[in-house]
Amino acid sequence: MAEKGTISINAENIMPVIKKWLYSDKDIFVRELVSNGCDAVSKMKRLVSMGEASLAPEEGEDAWRIDVVANADEGTLTFTDNGIGMTAEEVKKYIAQVAFSGAEEFLKKYKGENGENGIIGHFGLGFYSAFMVAKKVVINTKSYQEGAQAVRWISEDGMEYDLEDSDRETRGTSITLYLNDEDKEFANLWTLRQTLEKHCQFMPVPIFVSEVKNAAEEAPKEGEEPKEAPKPEQINDTHPLWLKRPADVTDEEYHEFYHKVFHDYDEPLFWIHLNAEYPFNLKGILYFPKLKNEFTANEGVIKLYNNQVFVADNIKEVIPEFLMLLKGVIDCPDLPLNVSRSFLQNDGYVKKMAAYITRKVADRLLTEFNTRREDYQKYWDDIHPFVKYGCIRDEKFYERVKPALIYKTSAGEYLTLEEYKNKNCEGDEAIIYYASDEKRQAQMIRLYTDQGKDVVLLDTLIDNNFISFLEYTEREQKLKFMRVDAAADGLTDDGEAMSEEELKRLGEMFKKATGDEQLSIEAKPFKSDDLIAMITVDEQSRRFTEMSRQWGRDMSLPEKRTLVLNRKHPVVHWLETAEDGERAQQVCAQVFDLAEMARQPLVADRMVDFLKRSNALLTLLIEK
Repeated sequence: MAEKGTISINAENIMPVIKKWLYSDKDIFVRELVSNGCDAVSKMKRLVSMGEASLAPEEGEDAWRIDVVANADEGTLTFTDNGIGMTAEEVKKYIAQVAFSGAEEFLKKYKGENGENGIIGHFGLGFYSAFMVAKKVVINTKSYQEGAQAVRWISEDGMEYDLEDSDRETRGTSITLYLNDEDKEFANLWTLRQTLEKHCQFMPVPIFVSEVKNAAEEAPKEGEEPKEAPKPEQINDTHPLWLKRPADVTDEEYHEFYHKVFHDYDEPLFWIHLNAEYPFNLKGILYFPKLKNEFTANEGVIKLYNNQVFVADNIKEVIPEFLMLLKGVIDCPDLPLNVSRSFLQNDGYVKKMAAYITRKVADRLLTEFNTRREDYQKYWDDIHPFVKYGCIRDEKFYERVKPALIYKTSAGEYLTLEEYKNKNCEGDEAIIYYASDEKRQAQMIRLYTDQGKDVVLLDTLIDNNFISFLEYTEREQKLKFMRVDAAADGLTDDGEAMSEEELKRLGEMFKKATGDEQLSIEAKPFKSDDLIAMITVDEQSRRFTEMSRQWGRDMSLPEKRTLVLNRKHPVVHWLETAEDGERAQQVCAQVFDLAEMARQPLVADRMVDFLKRSNALLTLLIEK
């Protein structure tokens, strides 16, 4: 038999075909051809199980396989399976008619009673991705049907083909790609192995990779023993961990899987094993990796699979954006292998899946908090940026996980908001005092802790946004966050107020010494005797300024800063009566800089001036 033909394209399915040719990653052809081989094997296994086909005597149930062989010298790749094979008529039907779905037709006839089928894709459509890298493609196939003639299909452009009899004797299909010159890298064994591991690491049929060596290179030298041909290497795990029942998986297996798949040699903090069957079929494992505080640079990897076939990393339409900080695998057979973003955005099942995954993550956090709080507190520092980001992005997630939100204090305790309020607040007051830099604000923190008030540490990039989110969401609770340098309330005693005239005179002295005409001055007796003064900055204006800087925008407003003097301190007593001369100006400038240093570092010329002034004041002290 020998005949020529032209590829027939089903017009109503032309767009999926075009999309196949517009893949951004050429290596996708490997996934498509191996998937087709898996389909062919799955079909044959199904027919054997139903008694409609039989295996050869030498074949066993463990004989199923796909072989991928690279020949760098010839610039070819060959994909061979021992599946169902095809007759000449089937080749013309499934290959020569591009948009015809062989798997779909097969399923209509042989789908199991429980709805499971194990058929991955649509044979005949993904096959044409081979022409993204090949100048010529040859299919050599023999059907399982008794007496069927093996055939060879050859095409050099994907549009015209030759079909002829073949001398193939074994059931199955081999597809050989003669690679374009610019795509011969795929015939390199290392590149091929990497590509197979990326796309086919968990496909359900054993996949073996090998290479054909140059005969001259492999020939033994005189006196040498003949070299043993390298054995094909299996590159996939046909029974991935996510398909097992959680009760059957050990912690060691979870850890081993994490290291193998994500090449992360840190230990995961904990994990969630997903297993849903209704209203959609979804399985997977999500790991909580150890996050750095600068979490924005630590995007995780969540791999999406369809029946163990890799689809893509980090598809935000399926995985909520804030969960992208996790690492994991999700296998969802209900999603097609090749989907458009617009389809995912508008698909009801996808939205339900995203909601299910979010709920399971929140439930796991609650379980960890309620049953293993001591361990939960140990890794809270690693996961809290992710949790806070999730709360901001998804209000339902926040409502569910709210009881498990804890706050680390400067004393090393971890308190929920309720615990903090019960311990530190009176009546309806709900002010949470916090520090954004524990070391820099140590003196300010001590002022509060000396008065028996806990100070929580909120020192990551997300915290400014998070506390604003909490204040808005919990506005009925009149929740308010106050940084330790935002006000002197609670740090001062009642006492005789300084007269307006005295306060005005001191204010003029400090404005002159600092050059800050907008500086406000207050004088109050502090509960602490060893602090001369503190600078307070209005909470809201400072937050706005910091957030605008965080997002790279110059939208900062003038900060409302107040210098609060401690009337109990001898230096302030001296300034109340001192003449406004050079010495008083030096003292005012020094007091102001010391108060500023309790908040943040002095920079550039201001630090130079501070050091010169400090030396001058020490000299005066000695001379005195």
